Amino acid sequence: MSKLSVNHLLGIKEISAEDIEQIFQTADEFKEVINRPIKKVPSLRDITIANLFFENSTRTKLSFELAEKRLSADVINFSAGSSSVKKGETLVDTVNNILAMKVDLVVMRHPNPGAAVFLSKNVDARIVNAGDGSHEHPTQALLDTYSIREKLGTVSGKKVLIVGDILHSRVALSNIFCLQKLGAEVKVCGPQTLIPKYIESLGVQVESDLRKALEWCDVANMLRIQLERQDIRYFPSIREYSMLYGLNKELLDSLSKKIVVMHPGPINRGVEITSDVADSEHAIILNQVENGVAIRMAVLYLLSSGIHQNQNV
Repeated sequence: MSKLSVNHLLGIKEISAEDIEQIFQTADEFKEVINRPIKKVPSLRDITIANLFFENSTRTKLSFELAEKRLSADVINFSAGSSSVKKGETLVDTVNNILAMKVDLVVMRHPNPGAAVFLSKNVDARIVNAGDGSHEHPTQALLDTYSIREKLGTVSGKKVLIVGDILHSRVALSNIFCLQKLGAEVKVCGPQTLIPKYIESLGVQVESDLRKALEWCDVANMLRIQLERQDIRYFPSIREYSMLYGLNKELLDSLSKKIVVMHPGPINRGVEITSDVADSEHAIILNQVENGVAIRMAVLYLLSSGIHQNQNV
């Protein structure tokens, strides 16, 4: 059974380009599986996985749960809202109590940056970071980059634009790391107040004019405004943001070349992207959702290597 160079998936920063390629090759195999009439394989039938979501999630939680069930793993779902965390129990105690029930792997989303790294150092289980605050969201970056590879044939040499709330977006940071490791050029675009000051030190260019940025890119990844993470107003109004940084069909059709449009979801239609763009032939948004299951199957399968030795794909 193949394995990664790491025991946990805490962030794209910690894994190598070889790891990413291995995840993609494994996802290729699993994508074939999930398009069969019988969509299950017994690969992880001896593995127990706990999904710990301390923050609301629909797509990521469903995608992980479906990936786990496609691999025949035993699945435990944990919701922080109805847990002992509300009664003052620590994160480590909560997870250790779950691990005492013989759980092998933990998928965790948490509002605090670094929570997954902290957990990996304090409990005896493999950890998959399903998003930690505004830090990283590695499986989203993997599925986004995999979707570009699938659509354009390669990632190396492609020009990828990330538009929107870069400051609060864990998706943006993970995408930057993933795309650069596979040889893509990355540029960001958005209000100056939503562009982190350190961004150029990552080798990322900044463009304030959306039209110029779109003319440059092969792929535009449109992020939503993270209003739930903003404690102050970063721009005058949603309407003004949409006029300056929203992507509509008129703008898209006026470009000198055809570009690929992506969105990590959930979409705020009419703000960062209009419905006629989201539903157009330019968009690969639903492909991203489908690829998310295959990528998460690949990650869980590869990280489970060595936990038990008797699995076969």
